[in-house]
Amino acid sequence: PTFATGDYLIVDKLSYELGTPQRNTVVVFKYPGDTTKSFIKRIIGLPGETVIEKDNAVTIINKSNPTGVEIDQSYVTHTSPGNFKVVLGADEYFVMGDNRAESFDSRSWGPLNKKYILGKPILRLWPLGQIGVLPGNDIK
Repeated sequence: PTFATGDYLIVDKLSYELGTPQRNTVVVFKYPGDTTKSFIKRIIGLPGETVIEKDNAVTIINKSNPTGVEIDQSYVTHTSPGNFKVVLGADEYFVMGDNRAESFDSRSWGPLNKKYILGKPILRLWPLGQIGVLPGNDIK
């Protein structure tokens, strides 16, 4: 897993006031089912796209790829095979945790509306052995 309970992060809350999250970016957001809780997940699907998972392979269908393109998930080490198809609305994102077998994410509670996104982690300060800049955003 990229993050663990108890990690201390500094979150950039300004970037998404001026721009939009991109695929594979890790975001911090208010959980839509209980906005007193904050979650951290990776963006897989962008507004207007179709996200399809079949046996651990995630395919994105959009204007640039009308027949679909499978996304790279080489950073995922704990998979959880599923089969679903979700069409995202204009302000919706599909988010998944890197530890797919244990993650409570859009596969469970649906798309994430942009209004719940708080920002992106820019600095991890704890645990000391994992201090770093842009934690979780070093994949492409």
